[in-house]
Amino acid sequence: MEAVSTEKAPKAIGPYSQAVRAGGLVFVSGQISLRPDGTLVEGDIRAQTEQVMENLKAVLEAAGSSLARVVQTACFLADMEDFPAFNEVYARYFQAPYPARATVAVKALPKGVRVEVACIALTE
Repeated sequence: MEAVSTEKAPKAIGPYSQAVRAGGLVFVSGQISLRPDGTLVEGDIRAQTEQVMENLKAVLEAAGSSLARVVQTACFLADMEDFPAFNEVYARYFQAPYPARATVAVKALPKGVRVEVACIALTE
């Protein structure tokens, strides 16, 4: 097992790794709409989702993978009313065959953001 980190995504804000590479897979921790410098992208779900996806992309690339190699995502929304706008941005980052996905609404997310996404991708 090997921790992965990059300065192109926000540092972990707790006792976890940005990602862990193990057995031909990379497990990327949930990304929220923090910029790499730690400042928060506020505003609507589209702006926040863009930052989340850019963070995922940066961590995956640091792990030797890419969004094209993602096999599963876990998506958390603070409000399911945001789902159509979230889905619109999310869809721009993936191509068929699309990753398996779970999307759920949660009571709250870190720092009051509206969206968080974690993923698992192939590295080999």
